[in-house]
This record gives sequence, C-alpha cells and structure tokens, in this order.
Amino acid sequence: MQTTLVKLLPGEYWWGGVINDGVCMPFGDAPYVRDLRVTDDNQAAPLLLSNLGRYVWSEDPFAFRIDDKELTIYDAGGQITFEEGHGTLQGAYLHASRAHFPPSGLMPDPLAFTAPQYCTWVEMFYEATQAKIIRYAESILENGMPPGILIIDDNWMRDYGMWDFDRYRFPDPKAMVDTLHEMGFKVMLWVCPYVSADCTAYKRLLAADLLMLNRDGSPLIRRWWNGYSAVVDYTKETGATWFRGQLDLLSERYGVDGFKLDAGEPILPDGGDVLGQVAWSRPVREMEDCQSYAKLGIGYPLSELRMCWKLGNQPLLQRQRDKHHSWDRYGLSGLIPNAIAQGLLGYAFNCPDMIGGGMDGDINSPDFRFDAELFVRYVQCSVLFPVMQFSMAPWRVLRDEQLAWCLDAVRLRTELGPEMLDLARRSAEDGQPILRSMEFAYPGHGYATVQDQFMLGDRFLVAPVLEKGETSRIVRFPEGRWLGDDGQEFVGPAEATVPAPLARLPWYRKIG
Repeated sequence: MQTTLVKLLPGEYWWGGVINDGVCMPFGDAPYVRDLRVTDDNQAAPLLLSNLGRYVWSEDPFAFRIDDKELTIYDAGGQITFEEGHGTLQGAYLHASRAHFPPSGLMPDPLAFTAPQYCTWVEMFYEATQAKIIRYAESILENGMPPGILIIDDNWMRDYGMWDFDRYRFPDPKAMVDTLHEMGFKVMLWVCPYVSADCTAYKRLLAADLLMLNRDGSPLIRRWWNGYSAVVDYTKETGATWFRGQLDLLSERYGVDGFKLDAGEPILPDGGDVLGQVAWSRPVREMEDCQSYAKLGIGYPLSELRMCWKLGNQPLLQRQRDKHHSWDRYGLSGLIPNAIAQGLLGYAFNCPDMIGGGMDGDINSPDFRFDAELFVRYVQCSVLFPVMQFSMAPWRVLRDEQLAWCLDAVRLRTELGPEMLDLARRSAEDGQPILRSMEFAYPGHGYATVQDQFMLGDRFLVAPVLEKGETSRIVRFPEGRWLGDDGQEFVGPAEATVPAPLARLPWYRKIG
C-alpha cells in the first residue's frame, strides 16, 4: 500500500473526504483521522483540498490522518495524485475538478432551485395514502406556501423490490400525480436497492441472477433500518438495467418526475464487516458499489441521494445525512459546514435535509420536545441553500408570528429564485459550488475557519443565527460594499455585530 506524507505549510488548512465531517473542517488545528474505505454515512470523495492551492486525489479510497504539522495518506488502494502550485482553495478545487470530475453541463429540474421540496416523511411516516398526499398538497397552498417538489417517502409501494403503488392505499396513482401536477407540484418517489425476501419479485430476481450473492452462492441478506432484505446487484449492468427499468415504468405509467434514492451504503471490505464476503460478478473497487447505486439517478430530471461516492459535478441532488431536532453539530449547527464540504467535493446541488430535523421518526413521538425557535432558525438557515426541504408542516407546529417569519423566509427564496437558478446553471457549466465558504470566495483574508456564514455565488453573503436565544450575531464582511436585507450598508473588510431577532435572517448583497 502506498503512503504519501505532506508537510503542512504555515497557515495551511485542508478540506475533503466525507461531507458529514464538514463540522470538523478545515483540518489543521486538531488531529483528525478518517478511512474513506469504510465510509457509510453520506456523500464522499477521494479528494483533499488546501487553502494554499494544493490537493490530493485518487481514483480509489484511502485513509488519512492530519494534525498541525503533516498530512499522511496511507492504505491507498491506487495511485495518489498530489499537486501544488494552484494558489488558493478555489484554484486547487477548479484544477482538481477539471482533471478528475469535470462539469457535465447538466443540472436538475429548475424547480429544485426556485421552490421548496416537501417530503411526506414526518407528516405520514410509513402511512402515506393517496388521500393524505392530496390533502398535504392542498394544505401547503392554503397556508400561503408555493407549490414545489413533493416527495412521497417510504411505503407507497407494494413491497421492497416491487416498485408499483399499493392499490389499497393508492387506488388511482395516475390521477393523484395528475392532480399534483395541476396544482403546480412535481412528484418524486422514494426508492431503495433492497428486496423483501418473501415477495414474489425476490424469486424472479434470484432466478435471473440479479441479486448480490455471498461467496457460498447464497443470496446476501443485508440488515438495514427496516429489517433484513436482499440487495439488487447494481454493479452488474443487468441489475442496473432492471432497476432503471422499474423507475422508467413509474415515470411512463404515472408521470412521476423523479426519485429519492435512499440507502446505497457500500458493502464494507473484508475485515470491516461480515458483509464483505460478496461474490462480485467482476472485480469491484472499494466503494464502487456505492458509486454504482448513485449512478442509477443520472438521467432523471430529479434524483436525490443521501449516499454517493465520487460523481462530482453530475446533475444529482445531494442531501445531507438525516439531522436531529437540535442546535448542535448533529442538527442546525452542522448544516453550513457540511454544505461547504459538499460543494468542495463537487456536490453543488446540495440540500440540508428536512427542516427542523426528522431523524428516526422521534420528532413525532409523544415525548418529543418541539423547539419553535429552532425550527424558525432552521428555515432561515436552509432557505438560501441551493435546495431546501420541508417535511414537518410549519402550519402544524408554528403559531402566529413564528409562522409568519417562516413564510417570510420562503418568500425570500421565491424572490431570489431567478438568481439561484442562474447560479445553478452556471455551476453546471463551470463546476463551481453554489454555496461557498468565505475562504473559497475571498482567499487569504483570514476566513479559512469561518464556518457559520457562507457565500451564495459571489454576490450574496448569508449569516444565519445558529445559537439558541441569540438576537444578534457577528458578521465578517469581505472587501466591497454590502447592502443588508434591513437596508444597512457595510464596507469591508470589516467585522460587525448586527441585529438578528427571530424575525430576521441577516443576508447581504454585494453592490457596486
């Protein structure tokens, strides 16, 4: 195994690896260790980027450790590329992008950038029905929110692996989708790669050799959050073709606009997990099965992923890992750092998960403590991300002024929608992140460790409140003139404490 040692330069910081560890970035102040060969919790890429214009790339996963003195790449399965001389974080990213994951020129459906997503998960969990979904859509409009992308989450289908509607709960799915379209919505369906071992599809797929097998020839049965299931072998062209065929039928029969491809965690290598004993039909690189699953979404107008390996600059919506209803790194405070990491790994069309959190359904339990202040701040933080997503209905949990402030934030997105769409189009062409760190946009000005505000393109500075009870915050203004949403103007470089009551999301437009 190849080992590469990189001595850190004075003032050098690094980003990359796994986006769920964006909260630990930039690396360089404290020891950090990560093995990309066993990544199983969000998007990732074999890329590390420095604010001093250096980068590391490999076609295969590697392990790395870093402290304030050196970066060590070890247990690398393939050739390590180490480049320097690209000046800045932006320079390193653009060079790595052009060389290893060039822009595709394609982007998801424009509605993803001009209107919210609405996921049925929190409101319905596993009990979605045709009537409930129509009523949910009606409620969105009745409560002053715009139509957008409606995601029908888990358990709409007959069974896992039988990708057609359960006709008891969805008696006329074509009419349902048509009605949603008439209301202004586009429709996505939740899918996963798993197949219930007691359904008729399992027998057909097993007979056709389309399931993953153990080395002894028996079907691989994988434990996941809904139980134990077989897995479609999407690393085989025949398995991938079968899976895409199911998605195509749903689009053709019912007019569905896209898919939420959930799960897709890699089968860990030998020694990391008992499931590492897969009898692959061909040589499969570590993490390639995760990449193969994510590729299934390419070609549809709307495809959302939670797991992804490589595939930067593809027209895929990349959702952060499920978030808690909390102020800490597992909830609100993790959104911006992880989104910055997403952009730096080539995942520009990124979404901060369900507003308010929705982890494991605990958000609807009788003992759950809802925090209205947190929910409003979640909305404000998410509203100027490339993609935003509601699930818990704001009108159900907020009252009076709080709901009005939520609607104000949504109206802001509608107003800026044309400019956000323009940023998405430009990203598809040039590969640059839509949501950017301050260091990416203004290198060398001491912004490397700023993780609580961000740039939207190169003209919008967004500074949400991320701490409970705060009604003001410090904003760091780069060079130039900045006009705030409140009419106040600042000339940078400067640092100022600005008012931020619960009614306000501080954001600024660069002028002149």
